[in-house]
Amino acid sequence: MFARLTGMIAAALLTLGAAQAEVGDDGLHVAPWIEDTFLDLREDLADATANDQRLMVIIEQRGCIYCSRMHEEVWVVPDILQMLEEDFYVVRINMHGSTEVTDFDGEVMEERELARRWRNMFTPTILFFPEEVPEEVTGIEAAAVVMPGAFGRWTTFNMLNWVLENGYEGEEDFQRYHARMFADQAAQGGSE
Repeated sequence: MFARLTGMIAAALLTLGAAQAEVGDDGLHVAPWIEDTFLDLREDLADATANDQRLMVIIEQRGCIYCSRMHEEVWVVPDILQMLEEDFYVVRINMHGSTEVTDFDGEVMEERELARRWRNMFTPTILFFPEEVPEEVTGIEAAAVVMPGAFGRWTTFNMLNWVLENGYEGEEDFQRYHARMFADQAAQGGSE
């Protein structure tokens, strides 16, 4: 009985901690690994490259329960958090925001217009970009990988690693890579 009660208290404390993730005035989660930029994506790509990082653009919106799940349960996992801080240059677009963004092709528009231009329908949507993007393409055309929706710890962890390894250039697609990696992770006690 005592062990069960202790487990319930621990679970409640974890839930309480997750529920207290900070949200900014715009209704989006605050995270120290999200860069505050002028939202000129070509400049952001140059900064990412200069920092030996990969550019990652997250599209979110106020009140998104799936965005909350990622911020409160997935992106706080130590291994994932470390990768976000060290290996990725993360820029956020507010799906309904009015801040000006300059797409890779030089077109300037509000965040909400960019989200429509990129045919974004879900939040969170995460786009990963190669180290070089041709001048005449838009972000959706340039994206090496698009990850629509919220995923669990191991799917996210494996996606970040697959992008860092340039897996999208190889013969093994992400589903096969993830299945192979997850089998190893599950054998070591991991679960989604």
